[in-house]
Amino acid sequence: MNHDINIGKLQRNCFRQSKVPGEFMLQMRVPGAVIDAKHLSLVQHVAETWGNGKFHIGTRQTFSLPGIKYENIDAVNEYIKSYIEAIEVELCDVEMDDTDKGYPTIGARNTTACIGNQHCIKGNFDTTSLARKLEKLIFPSNYHIKMSVAGCPNDCSKAHFTDFGIIGIAKMEYDYGRCIGCGKCIDACQGHATRVLSKSQGKIIKDTCCCAGCGECATVCPTGAWTRNATKFYRVIIGGRAGKQYPRMGKMFLNWVTEDVIMGIIGNWQDFSAEILEHKPIYLHGGHLIDRAGYDRFKEMILEGVELNPESEVAERIYWAETEYRANIHVKPVNK
Repeated sequence: MNHDINIGKLQRNCFRQSKVPGEFMLQMRVPGAVIDAKHLSLVQHVAETWGNGKFHIGTRQTFSLPGIKYENIDAVNEYIKSYIEAIEVELCDVEMDDTDKGYPTIGARNTTACIGNQHCIKGNFDTTSLARKLEKLIFPSNYHIKMSVAGCPNDCSKAHFTDFGIIGIAKMEYDYGRCIGCGKCIDACQGHATRVLSKSQGKIIKDTCCCAGCGECATVCPTGAWTRNATKFYRVIIGGRAGKQYPRMGKMFLNWVTEDVIMGIIGNWQDFSAEILEHKPIYLHGGHLIDRAGYDRFKEMILEGVELNPESEVAERIYWAETEYRANIHVKPVNK
């Protein structure tokens, strides 16, 4: 291995070190996981010209291109300039300089998303659109955050296992007069959701305490008695993560908030990270920063200047339930 190669610098440039000396893998961002198919020709060209002819759909929905030699990185960066400008600058309105030098930082990771209501009948909102709006707030940055956007509480995009998980939920409207008491919504809620619907005197009653906002009732209702409120609402999950030492599922931080609230809290993320890390660009992800700050301080800082909508709910406290591995070493005598 050439010891003159600055691995850290290349990592910030979105090139990941390979186990093969002198080879790297480029990670191309796809905020919201949807792009025009025309960009696949560019991915193909990079893979076949400078890589090993293959690409990997990264776990964070990136185009990951392995087999790129160190000496070809400048050429690759120059070639992907058009892609970066099309996706980051034009689609996401991100302010970037020197786009011919590739990505300026690995910082915030690619925001993953399910297909949302562009296709899915269960999707409560346009996940890709929100992910692209959020991209401008988090990228580029030297502070790390993993985010995922899910179109409904099915959470196909695993929002519960990221620093910030944003889940689309719906306030359901019930038209008593249109209901024929068929019970299809009850069956759907029993089988797929939180079992809050029941029947009384031929009509539907609902325990509003535990509605997940999934919209299953509206999906199956044959008469349109159940409909989604036109306002888009969201649930925010924080602190989820994988990892060897402390994996855990995230917990609900906000419920029934609007997009303005989402944009406000994510807009505060950079300042929160900078203060907790004393303005040092340390590679430490969001869940760990929340732990370091403590929930009360995190809540105060991330909600600063954010105007909550009347329906919003904020977790008073969070009880984490994580798997913690600790050494339990038993020294055995060595047989001589």
